[in-house]
Amino acid sequence: EQELARELRQHNDLDAARQLVMSHLRFVVHVARSYTGYGLPLGDLIQEGNVGLMKAVKRFDPEQNVRLVSFAVHWIKAEIHEYVLRNWRIVKVATTKAQRKLFFNLRSAKKRLGWMNNQEVEALAQDLGVSTAVVREMESRLSGHDVSFDPAPESDSSEERDYYSPAAYLEDAGADPALVLEREDWEEDASQRLLLALDELDERSRDILQRRWLNEDKPTLHQLAEEYGVSAERIRQIESSAIKKLQANMVA
Repeated sequence: EQELARELRQHNDLDAARQLVMSHLRFVVHVARSYTGYGLPLGDLIQEGNVGLMKAVKRFDPEQNVRLVSFAVHWIKAEIHEYVLRNWRIVKVATTKAQRKLFFNLRSAKKRLGWMNNQEVEALAQDLGVSTAVVREMESRLSGHDVSFDPAPESDSSEERDYYSPAAYLEDAGADPALVLEREDWEEDASQRLLLALDELDERSRDILQRRWLNEDKPTLHQLAEEYGVSAERIRQIESSAIKKLQANMVA
Protein backbone atom coordinates (compact mmCIF):
# COMPACT_ATOMS: atom_id res chain seq x y z
CA GLU A 1 0.00 0.00 0.00
CA GLN A 2 2.73 2.49 0.95
CA GLU A 3 4.76 1.73 -2.17
CA LEU A 4 1.75 2.11 -4.44
CA ALA A 5 0.88 5.41 -2.77
CA ARG A 6 4.43 6.68 -3.29
CA GLU A 7 4.33 5.68 -6.95
CA LEU A 8 1.11 7.61 -7.38
CA ARG A 9 2.28 10.66 -5.45
CA GLN A 10 5.76 10.90 -6.95
CA HIS A 11 5.18 9.65 -10.51
CA ASN A 12 1.41 10.02 -11.00
CA ASP A 13 1.24 6.26 -11.63
CA LEU A 14 -2.38 5.64 -12.64
CA ASP A 15 -1.98 1.87 -12.38
CA ALA A 16 -0.93 2.29 -8.74
CA ALA A 17 -4.03 4.46 -8.18
CA ARG A 18 -6.23 1.79 -9.77
CA GLN A 19 -4.77 -0.91 -7.52
CA LEU A 20 -5.32 1.20 -4.41
CA VAL A 21 -8.93 1.88 -5.37
CA MET A 22 -9.69 -1.74 -6.30
CA SER A 23 -8.22 -3.08 -3.06
CA HIS A 24 -10.54 -0.87 -0.98
CA LEU A 25 -13.84 -1.30 -2.83
CA ARG A 26 -15.09 -3.80 -0.26
CA PHE A 27 -14.50 -1.20 2.45
CA VAL A 28 -16.75 1.24 0.58
CA VAL A 29 -19.52 -1.37 0.59
CA HIS A 30 -19.20 -1.70 4.39
CA VAL A 31 -19.54 2.05 4.83
CA ALA A 32 -22.45 2.33 2.39
CA ARG A 33 -24.42 -0.42 4.12
CA SER A 34 -24.49 1.60 7.34
CA TYR A 35 -26.59 4.24 5.51
CA THR A 36 -29.30 1.95 4.14
CA GLY A 37 -31.70 3.17 6.85
CA TYR A 38 -32.54 6.14 4.64
CA GLY A 39 -34.29 3.94 2.09
CA LEU A 40 -31.93 4.98 -0.71
CA PRO A 41 -30.57 2.37 -3.19
CA LEU A 42 -27.47 0.63 -1.89
CA GLY A 43 -25.92 0.72 -5.36
CA ASP A 44 -26.17 4.51 -5.42
CA LEU A 45 -24.67 4.80 -1.94
CA ILE A 46 -21.75 2.59 -3.01
CA GLN A 47 -21.23 4.62 -6.18
CA GLU A 48 -21.02 7.84 -4.16
CA GLY A 49 -18.68 6.17 -1.69
CA ASN A 50 -16.43 5.13 -4.57
CA VAL A 51 -16.17 8.78 -5.60
CA GLY A 52 -15.01 9.60 -2.08
CA LEU A 53 -12.51 6.75 -2.19
CA MET A 54 -10.99 8.02 -5.43
CA LYS A 55 -10.67 11.52 -3.97
CA ALA A 56 -8.99 10.05 -0.88
CA VAL A 57 -6.52 8.02 -2.98
CA LYS A 58 -5.58 11.16 -4.91
CA ARG A 59 -4.91 13.11 -1.68
CA PHE A 60 -3.36 10.30 0.40
CA ASP A 61 0.13 11.03 1.76
CA PRO A 62 1.99 7.77 2.59
CA GLU A 63 4.53 9.68 4.68
CA GLN A 64 1.93 10.52 7.35
CA ASN A 65 2.12 6.99 8.80
CA VAL A 66 -1.61 6.30 8.60
CA ARG A 67 -3.37 3.55 6.69
CA LEU A 68 -5.29 4.52 3.59
CA VAL A 69 -8.46 2.95 5.01
CA SER A 70 -8.31 5.28 8.04
CA PHE A 71 -7.76 8.31 5.81
CA ALA A 72 -10.34 7.36 3.18
CA VAL A 73 -13.26 6.71 5.54
CA HIS A 74 -13.80 10.44 6.04
CA TRP A 75 -13.88 11.15 2.30
CA ILE A 76 -16.20 8.20 1.64
CA LYS A 77 -18.65 9.28 4.35
CA ALA A 78 -18.55 12.90 3.17
CA GLU A 79 -19.64 11.90 -0.36
CA ILE A 80 -22.39 9.63 0.95
CA HIS A 81 -23.61 12.38 3.29
CA GLU A 82 -23.88 14.78 0.37
CA TYR A 83 -25.87 12.22 -1.63
CA VAL A 84 -28.24 11.57 1.27
CA LEU A 85 -28.78 15.30 1.80
CA ARG A 86 -29.65 15.73 -1.88
CA ASN A 87 -32.05 12.80 -2.11
CA TRP A 88 -33.42 11.86 1.28
CA ARG A 89 -36.81 12.62 2.77
CA ILE A 90 -38.00 10.81 5.91
CA VAL A 91 -41.50 10.04 4.55
CA LYS A 92 -42.56 9.79 0.93
CA VAL A 93 -46.06 11.12 1.49
CA ALA A 94 -47.96 9.25 -1.22
CA THR A 95 -46.47 5.89 -2.19
CA THR A 96 -49.47 3.76 -3.19
CA LYS A 97 -52.25 4.43 -5.69
CA ALA A 98 -54.82 4.80 -2.90
CA GLN A 99 -52.57 7.21 -1.03
CA ARG A 100 -51.97 9.33 -4.14
CA LYS A 101 -55.73 9.49 -4.73
CA LEU A 102 -56.30 10.46 -1.13
CA PHE A 103 -53.43 12.93 -0.93
CA PHE A 104 -55.00 15.74 -2.95
CA ASN A 105 -58.50 15.27 -1.52
CA LEU A 106 -57.33 15.13 2.05
CA ARG A 107 -55.19 18.27 1.74
CA SER A 108 -58.23 20.32 0.76
CA ALA A 109 -60.38 18.62 3.41
CA LYS A 110 -57.85 19.41 6.16
CA LYS A 111 -57.77 23.08 5.10
CA ARG A 112 -61.54 23.22 5.66
CA LEU A 113 -61.89 20.94 8.67
CA GLY A 114 -58.50 20.89 10.40
CA TRP A 115 -57.96 17.68 12.42
CA MET A 116 -60.89 15.41 11.44
CA ASN A 117 -63.14 13.45 13.81
CA ASN A 118 -64.15 9.81 13.30
CA GLN A 119 -67.36 10.66 11.44
CA GLU A 120 -65.53 12.90 8.98
CA VAL A 121 -62.84 10.25 8.44
CA GLU A 122 -65.47 7.60 7.70
CA ALA A 123 -67.31 9.89 5.28
CA LEU A 124 -64.15 10.74 3.35
CA ALA A 125 -63.08 7.10 3.24
CA GLN A 126 -66.48 6.09 1.82
CA ASP A 127 -66.43 8.87 -0.79
CA LEU A 128 -62.95 7.88 -2.02
CA GLY A 129 -63.37 4.13 -1.72
CA VAL A 130 -60.52 3.61 0.73
CA SER A 131 -60.36 2.34 4.31
CA THR A 132 -60.47 4.62 7.35
CA ALA A 133 -57.00 3.33 8.26
CA VAL A 134 -55.62 4.73 4.98
CA VAL A 135 -57.24 8.10 5.68
CA ARG A 136 -55.80 8.22 9.21
CA GLU A 137 -52.34 7.27 7.98
CA MET A 138 -52.34 9.93 5.29
CA GLU A 139 -53.67 12.52 7.72
CA SER A 140 -50.78 11.73 10.02
CA ARG A 141 -48.28 12.00 7.16
CA LEU A 142 -49.64 15.35 6.01
CA SER A 143 -49.36 16.68 9.56
CA GLY A 144 -45.70 15.70 9.73
CA HIS A 145 -42.71 17.47 8.26
CA ASP A 146 -39.14 16.80 7.26
CA VAL A 147 -36.40 17.18 9.83
CA SER A 148 -32.82 18.24 9.34
CA PHE A 149 -30.28 15.55 8.49
CA ASP A 150 -27.62 17.20 10.67
CA PRO A 151 -27.98 18.45 14.28
CA ALA A 152 -29.61 21.88 14.47
CA PRO A 153 -26.99 24.34 15.75
CA GLU A 154 -29.63 26.62 17.24
CA SER A 155 -30.99 23.90 19.56
CA ASP A 156 -30.56 24.81 23.20
CA SER A 157 -29.46 21.43 24.53
CA SER A 158 -27.02 18.90 23.12
CA GLU A 159 -29.47 16.14 24.04
CA GLU A 160 -32.17 17.73 21.85
CA ARG A 161 -29.74 18.12 18.94
CA ASP A 162 -28.68 14.49 19.14
CA TYR A 163 -32.20 13.12 19.53
CA TYR A 164 -33.75 14.84 16.53
CA SER A 165 -30.82 14.49 14.16
CA PRO A 166 -31.05 11.46 11.80
CA ALA A 167 -27.30 11.66 11.28
CA ALA A 168 -26.90 10.79 14.94
CA TYR A 169 -28.70 7.46 14.79
CA LEU A 170 -29.35 6.12 11.29
CA GLU A 171 -25.70 5.22 10.73
CA ASP A 172 -24.78 2.07 12.63
CA ALA A 173 -22.21 3.32 15.15
CA GLY A 174 -21.68 -0.19 16.46
CA ALA A 175 -20.12 -1.47 13.24
CA ASP A 176 -17.09 0.63 12.38
CA PRO A 177 -16.40 -0.30 8.74
CA ALA A 178 -12.64 -0.14 9.25
CA LEU A 179 -12.83 -2.57 12.16
CA VAL A 180 -15.26 -4.86 10.31
CA LEU A 181 -12.97 -5.02 7.29
CA GLU A 182 -9.90 -5.58 9.44
CA ARG A 183 -11.65 -8.42 11.30
CA GLU A 184 -12.77 -10.07 8.06
CA ASP A 185 -9.27 -9.81 6.62
CA TRP A 186 -7.85 -11.38 9.79
CA GLU A 187 -10.38 -14.23 9.66
CA GLU A 188 -9.64 -14.86 5.99
CA ASP A 189 -5.90 -14.88 6.68
CA ALA A 190 -6.35 -17.19 9.68
CA SER A 191 -8.42 -19.62 7.60
CA GLN A 192 -5.76 -19.68 4.90
CA ARG A 193 -2.99 -20.30 7.41
CA LEU A 194 -5.04 -23.10 9.00
CA LEU A 195 -5.44 -24.88 5.66
CA LEU A 196 -1.72 -24.56 4.92
CA ALA A 197 -0.83 -25.83 8.41
CA LEU A 198 -3.14 -28.84 7.99
CA ASP A 199 -1.39 -29.73 4.75
CA GLU A 200 1.88 -30.04 6.68
CA LEU A 201 0.49 -32.89 8.82
CA ASP A 202 0.61 -36.56 7.84
CA GLU A 203 -2.61 -38.01 6.48
CA ARG A 204 -3.64 -39.83 9.67
CA SER A 205 -3.01 -36.87 11.95
CA ARG A 206 -4.85 -34.54 9.58
CA ASP A 207 -7.83 -36.88 9.37
CA ILE A 208 -8.07 -37.27 13.16
CA LEU A 209 -7.77 -33.54 13.77
CA GLN A 210 -10.32 -32.57 11.13
CA ARG A 211 -12.86 -35.10 12.29
CA ARG A 212 -12.39 -34.32 15.99
CA TRP A 213 -12.31 -30.53 15.70
CA LEU A 214 -13.70 -29.35 12.35
CA ASN A 215 -16.56 -31.74 11.57
CA GLU A 216 -20.13 -31.34 12.79
CA ASP A 217 -20.38 -34.97 13.96
CA LYS A 218 -17.30 -35.54 16.11
CA PRO A 219 -16.29 -39.19 16.59
CA THR A 220 -15.08 -40.34 20.02
CA LEU A 221 -11.51 -41.45 20.70
CA HIS A 222 -12.75 -45.03 20.96
CA GLN A 223 -14.50 -44.87 17.58
CA LEU A 224 -11.33 -43.62 15.90
CA ALA A 225 -9.22 -46.17 17.80
CA GLU A 226 -11.37 -48.98 16.44
CA GLU A 227 -11.16 -47.58 12.92
CA TYR A 228 -7.36 -47.24 12.98
CA GLY A 229 -6.74 -50.42 14.96
CA VAL A 230 -4.96 -48.69 17.86
CA SER A 231 -5.83 -47.81 21.43
CA ALA A 232 -7.90 -44.75 22.40
CA GLU A 233 -4.85 -43.46 24.27
CA ARG A 234 -2.82 -43.63 21.07
CA ILE A 235 -5.48 -41.58 19.22
CA ARG A 236 -5.34 -39.01 22.03
CA GLN A 237 -1.54 -38.80 21.69
CA ILE A 238 -1.76 -38.36 17.90
CA GLU A 239 -4.41 -35.67 18.34
CA SER A 240 -2.36 -33.80 20.95
CA SER A 241 0.79 -33.96 18.85
CA ALA A 242 -1.09 -32.78 15.74
CA ILE A 243 -2.51 -29.77 17.61
CA LYS A 244 0.97 -28.71 18.73
CA LYS A 245 2.33 -29.05 15.19
CA LEU A 246 -0.65 -27.13 13.85
CA GLN A 247 -0.10 -24.27 16.28
CA ALA A 248 3.61 -24.13 15.45
CA ASN A 249 2.92 -24.08 11.71
CA MET A 250 0.32 -21.32 12.01
CA VAL A 251 2.62 -18.92 13.88
CA ALA A 252 5.67 -19.75 11.76
